[in-house]
Amino acid sequence: MASAKKRKMFISVLPGEQIELVLAEDAKIQEYYVELLHQAKTKGNIYKGVIHNVDAGLQAAFINYGAKKNGFLQIDEVHPEYYQGGYQIPKGSRFPPLQSVLKSGQELLVQVVKEPTGSKGAFLTTYLSLPGRYFVLTPGREQLGISRKIEDEEERKRLKELVESMQPGEGLGLIVRTVSSAETKTNLDKDVQYLKRLWKEIRKRGTTAETPSLIYQEMELSSRAVRDYLTADVSEIWVDDQETATQVTELVSIVFPRRQSMVKVHTEHELSLFDRFNLTRQLDQIYSRTVTLPSGGQIVFDHAEALTAIDINSGRIGGKKSFKDLALKSNLEAAEEIARQLRLRDIGGQIVVDFIEMKDKKHVKEVEKIMRTAIKNDRARTDVGRISRFGLMELVRQRMGVSAVSQSHELCPCCQGYGLRRNMEWQAMQALKEIYRKLRGHKSGEPFEYIAASAEVARHLLNDKRGMIHELEDKFGAIVRISWA
Repeated sequence: MASAKKRKMFISVLPGEQIELVLAEDAKIQEYYVELLHQAKTKGNIYKGVIHNVDAGLQAAFINYGAKKNGFLQIDEVHPEYYQGGYQIPKGSRFPPLQSVLKSGQELLVQVVKEPTGSKGAFLTTYLSLPGRYFVLTPGREQLGISRKIEDEEERKRLKELVESMQPGEGLGLIVRTVSSAETKTNLDKDVQYLKRLWKEIRKRGTTAETPSLIYQEMELSSRAVRDYLTADVSEIWVDDQETATQVTELVSIVFPRRQSMVKVHTEHELSLFDRFNLTRQLDQIYSRTVTLPSGGQIVFDHAEALTAIDINSGRIGGKKSFKDLALKSNLEAAEEIARQLRLRDIGGQIVVDFIEMKDKKHVKEVEKIMRTAIKNDRARTDVGRISRFGLMELVRQRMGVSAVSQSHELCPCCQGYGLRRNMEWQAMQALKEIYRKLRGHKSGEPFEYIAASAEVARHLLNDKRGMIHELEDKFGAIVRISWA
């Protein structure tokens, strides 16, 4: 069980620039989050926005909420309280036409669901949610939900009865978070009262604030670490910044009053926090295209626009019997590691896994079971399909935020994201074609200067293609000079 294992939390801070959070179990990283403070995080923030325009074709509204790009609000994310005028819901539809219920210039409170990416603006909703330690308050939805990860039926029944007795109020709903399990009614009630006060303050700001403006800002990562990720089975919290450590200790004293000593400060100057606990190599692997398995096989990650393909390469295989056994072993190891890497890399959307071919149906079911079990540890909603007769498994995973990879990488200027570039011979051929074309219109007897794309290309032309350049010089009666930008 997870509670028998040693779980630790590590928070590394570069003041004013970056916060990194690692959750490790038995010295193996299970979750990793990074926040660059100059790239303002907006997911979870609530804004007072105004409708810029309504697109009838998309059935969506574009909201000016103060960002560079307008946010995107779909019809199914619009709470009926914002509907204006009379409307009719078309037969066979769940919603009225957006253009008949929303108008340009209309003000509304919106919350960021997905951060803006690339050319796309943020994905917004008017169904607000306020996370606390034990609950998520859902204004405008009188619902009662209990985390699916609380599997004990008796505990689910207890929590349901407790929440029903609390009566959050008219128009307010509650979702019970996993950490509520076995918690006392007093602590649960304190969290509900805090969330109700917070919602009251947000409503008040929403009526008086200018448009557009920020109404509620989500906590930064070190504070969210205590609220969202600190559970009873975490034995230590290591922080490498004294000011942050003090702040974390204050939050821990609220959640676990008798365990403030669990917060420890890393003060060594010779080693970084992650080096001290042998985590750096594991973190580096998050950014690698390949991950090596214990049996010697590899997992290879390739990303397309809206799909991630994961291929499994086995180690050395010899003989019919060993192939069958090693295929199963590699696939079982891969299933567990893939579930872990999806969390660490925060890979969302469509995912296709190409397992090593297995003829035995029992082996196929065993790999499917391992994958589903490993996925249960993921905070993101993930749907897992079955392995097809071609050895492919499809998954759909909710993206939790902006991944560490997307924050730290950019397109290669050479390959523009392909992962490949034209080889030197091909680049030299293109350069020679251009030289040949331009020399045909060049005045004989005068020097001709060609600027190569890089020093590497220029060296290849001057060394490996010197004979061809001499031939062109003789043919056109010009001296060819090659430099680079």
